[in-house]
Amino acid sequence: MKRKKQSNQIETTIKSTHDVRVRFNDCDPLNIVWHGIYITYFEEGREAFGRHHGISYLDVKKNGYVTPIVKSSCEHKKPLSYGDIATVETIYVDTLAAKMIFKYQVYNQHKELVCTGETTQVFVDDQGEMALQIPDFFKHWKQTVGL
Repeated sequence: MKRKKQSNQIETTIKSTHDVRVRFNDCDPLNIVWHGIYITYFEEGREAFGRHHGISYLDVKKNGYVTPIVKSSCEHKKPLSYGDIATVETIYVDTLAAKMIFKYQVYNQHKELVCTGETTQVFVDDQGEMALQIPDFFKHWKQTVGL
């Protein structure tokens, strides 16, 4: 694993990739993907990551939690256009805190980096209380993937 600047976060090699076809309604009048759509692409990548690694939204919900996003960032490098095929790479960032952090890299069909980003999610239980400690099921998941 690669260490990051913050001492309590480690960017892992736990990742997945997911292809997205740019739809007509993703584009603005300039025929490029509207900037807010990239957050949707991040979500598609995160859902694919969850299904692939056994930590999907339904897995989290089954354990009595939801994970709302409390922070997101997005940096645009190049535009995507209608009909392009984008690849979203989603990377899990490990942390000691009771939250999930994901980094994203979006590439066009020419393997050029078009966008990067990051989201942070917290654990909220069925009573609407934010978890201050990592939930047991998530500790177990982290052990399962070797963290």
